[in-house]
Amino acid sequence: MADITDIRRPDDMERITTPELAKAFIDEQVALIKEQVGDKKVLLALSGGVDSSVVAAILIKAIGQQLVCVHVNHGLLRKGEPEQVIKVFRDELNANLIYVDATDRFLDKLAGVTDPEQKRKIIGGEFIEVFAEEARKLDGIEFLAQGTIWPDILESDAGIKAHHNAGGLPEDMNFELVEPVRILFKDEVRVVGKELGLPDNMVYRQPFPGPGLGVRCPGAITRDRLEAVRESDAILREEFEKNGLAGKVWQYFTVLPDFKSTGVKDGKRTFDWPCIIRAINTTDVMEVTVEHLSDELIDHLVNRIITEVPGINRVLFDYTPKPPATVEYE
Repeated sequence: MADITDIRRPDDMERITTPELAKAFIDEQVALIKEQVGDKKVLLALSGGVDSSVVAAILIKAIGQQLVCVHVNHGLLRKGEPEQVIKVFRDELNANLIYVDATDRFLDKLAGVTDPEQKRKIIGGEFIEVFAEEARKLDGIEFLAQGTIWPDILESDAGIKAHHNAGGLPEDMNFELVEPVRILFKDEVRVVGKELGLPDNMVYRQPFPGPGLGVRCPGAITRDRLEAVRESDAILREEFEKNGLAGKVWQYFTVLPDFKSTGVKDGKRTFDWPCIIRAINTTDVMEVTVEHLSDELIDHLVNRIITEVPGINRVLFDYTPKPPATVEYE
């Protein structure tokens, strides 16, 4: 069988835009996976993002309990995300799912670390450590599944960024790769996910960085500030959903910078964080424009965030496009 890294997207491949084309792709991948894997076990790091979720759903369809999914909660996920992964995959799709709550481990390692690159390295390195530890507890795993997609391959070929093959796992873990969606573009992955019956808020989930909310707590991460960014983000997502913006705006989130300002509440002085709202649109992420929200929605968001989230006493809106500002703050 051809090495998976040799598999390329055919130049004449029709873009997957319909349920029929998605079904044909799924059927083809199911047959290929059965042929590649046989009766062996496959390991997958399931983040809850669209790529890994679609890979999990295809593999469950193909090999059922031979797939072992590991969901690592590093404490930097959005509100409700770990619960949704468990509900969809363990409860509804009957997946063989291992849930690891490594929150304390990650946050202890990150305590006092202010440099953004160092934070990313700690989060990435610790994730690999936790995943490798879980993998070593399992017998008979010969394959590693990944949510690699076609733009990853193109960027790797062009030298823009290193492709995360095998995610930097230790040398002794010599798995053969299974990459069912490696020839698809992101929009096609979503069509396939919809056809597989995954929920819309998973399939159309907005982009979310690997280090999670860690990059939305600039500076050293503290548990109270992390909780405030998680709660304010949940309010923003809920209001975008209610106001019909969830599918229209490419990305929207809150950031809690590491400084405080004075305020007043119930006649008493407060000394709390500001919360910054960012809402942006883009096609290629190279250039980003700002989504202008209505005054009424801004007022409503301000009221909800300062009333419902402890530790926040003012709300700001980021009007800066890219360039000069990047999407995330770190």
